[in-house]
Amino acid sequence: MIDLDDVLAARERVADVARHTPLDYSNTFSTMTGAEVHLKLECFQRTGSFKIRGAANRIRTLSAAERDAGVVTASAGNHAQGVALAASRSGVDAKVVMPEAAPISKVRATESYGAEVVLHGVDYDEAQAHAHDLEEREGRTYVHAFDDEYVMAGQGTLGLEVVDDLPELDTVVVPIGGGGLISGVATAAKAHDPDVRVVGVQAEGASTVAQSLQKGDPERVDAVDTIADGIAVRRVGETTFPVIRERVDEVVTVSDDEIATALVLLLERGKTLVEGAGATPLAALLGEAFDYAPDEAVVPVLSGGNIDLNLLTTVVMRGLVDQGRYVKLRTVLKDRPGALNDLIDVVADARANIYAVQHDRTNRDIAMNAAEVELDLETRGPEHVDALLSRIREEGFDVTVLNGPRPPGKG
Repeated sequence: MIDLDDVLAARERVADVARHTPLDYSNTFSTMTGAEVHLKLECFQRTGSFKIRGAANRIRTLSAAERDAGVVTASAGNHAQGVALAASRSGVDAKVVMPEAAPISKVRATESYGAEVVLHGVDYDEAQAHAHDLEEREGRTYVHAFDDEYVMAGQGTLGLEVVDDLPELDTVVVPIGGGGLISGVATAAKAHDPDVRVVGVQAEGASTVAQSLQKGDPERVDAVDTIADGIAVRRVGETTFPVIRERVDEVVTVSDDEIATALVLLLERGKTLVEGAGATPLAALLGEAFDYAPDEAVVPVLSGGNIDLNLLTTVVMRGLVDQGRYVKLRTVLKDRPGALNDLIDVVADARANIYAVQHDRTNRDIAMNAAEVELDLETRGPEHVDALLSRIREEGFDVTVLNGPRPPGKG
């Protein structure tokens, strides 16, 4: 099991590659939660993710023969970029296997850092199996994304930065996929102060750790489904699991809707772009997935910022819907001149902004003398949506909400 000396040694190895990223006090999120919230902005790291730390530490421990043979790895994106840059900076040839559905932005970024990218498999696990085939055929060293003590120690350098910058730290909140990051951070944090609380966060659609802790051994799930692709791993690591079991105080889960809301808030209020995995710690804090005291010094680790732009568009829209700032309505109008204008007048009087209108006379489920209308509206929050619906219905329109804010208490 790794210890503080391993993490301190890693810090020396990666100092010229990995940036010391900011720890930023957030007045916005402190006010929203009542805690003293300091955001660890690892999304500003080289390659946009913490993964450069572990990759650099592993590659710099290779023997001369291993360096000559090159390295291979599998990754959903962030580890790929970390290995690519770390290998390039060390003069080592790198080959990276990525799932076929990996975001194109991450594929291109990995290639730009100097690695050869091979697309294979539907998810990380299938990509990993192919990477091990290449390892055997080509004699390369496999650089695991998380299940490696050198990788874990490298990720722990992030924890050293947190305790150096905030010695009075009470709680650090860390996303968990395979467990490499939280293992390293927990090792550094507990060495600084055994009373520091370490909270791990997983997406509901990839919650392998809670099951594993209950069973006492790493458990594998058949499939994962979450917008947080960086932590969409079917199985926690064999090497990371004992560290999590010993040094992580609590593991909680958050929904994709909660992740989307946190991502939108970070973008709008914090002026900070993160990916789904990077938003999970703040989602857990905002959603009160774990207990915390007023004025408790809490550090959510925003682990990465490499989000695909197509996914970002979807996430932002989902986040706006959940906040009651975007709503889609459907109604059926008499197909006569002025009917649509009457509806629009009601919407305008309620101060909602019309984003789009769809007008369909061909739906077989409505009368021949009727037209189905869908309105996409920009609104100002759940209360505004409720007032708008009341106003529309008072005017005699039978309206259906196709999407809208989550009811209180739903996640």
